[in-house]
Amino acid sequence: MENLEDLKILAEQWSHQGIEYLQKIPPNQLYAAIGVLLFTTILLFLSIRQVRRTKSNTVLLSGLTGSGKTVLFYQLRDGSSHQGTVTSMEPNEGTFVLHSENTKKGKIKPVHLVDVPGHSRLRPKLEEFLPQAAAIVFVVDALEFLPNCRAASEYLYEILTNANVVKKKIPVLLCCNKTDKLTAHTKEFIRKQMEKEIEKLRASRSAVSTADIANDFTHCSNKVTVAEASGLTGETIQIEDFIREYIKP
Repeated sequence: MENLEDLKILAEQWSHQGIEYLQKIPPNQLYAAIGVLLFTTILLFLSIRQVRRTKSNTVLLSGLTGSGKTVLFYQLRDGSSHQGTVTSMEPNEGTFVLHSENTKKGKIKPVHLVDVPGHSRLRPKLEEFLPQAAAIVFVVDALEFLPNCRAASEYLYEILTNANVVKKKIPVLLCCNKTDKLTAHTKEFIRKQMEKEIEKLRASRSAVSTADIANDFTHCSNKVTVAEASGLTGETIQIEDFIREYIKP
């Protein structure tokens, strides 16, 4: 009780000293100081609010070399396949309105699209962009799928169990490219085969990470959807719909 009384007396002394100090300050200076403090507080509040509202517009194109990522990049950007292009050794990136939206009226939010090289030695570059990613498009060659099924599944598994992807629950689109070809595999077949391979990967890992996924995409912590596309013919509507689901125009 004595300690409590001592604290009460001390608080009263500080209060009186504070009032005396403020009374010595000229009114104009006091009002100016209060005004600056209020203005700074409001500005800080608005800045924090704006940062929270600002959402990323970055979409990553990933997948094995030869899956057709770069062709899809140019189709989404300007509606051209660039005649197939060549294998990317450096990330292609740009911020633009999707080509199909160029004729739309009104203000449309541009997309920052990054085509990440698929070569195994260059995949670490993906890690550089993941913290800013709003969505990921994982491209698979539906024509040459079976010879690459294992490698593609391993790469997708790495992405789905990445700490950034799991923590932010970044949505992933499994894009089956080149489906315009008669001998291309269907998206349903590709999905089932990749789910089987991922289940084998899970079983073969001696230490399963806390970011691990279930044996099918429906039970992943982040949303995984499957779509079809053709970079050479310009069939990219399902990719565009996926992008605009997470980056509102």
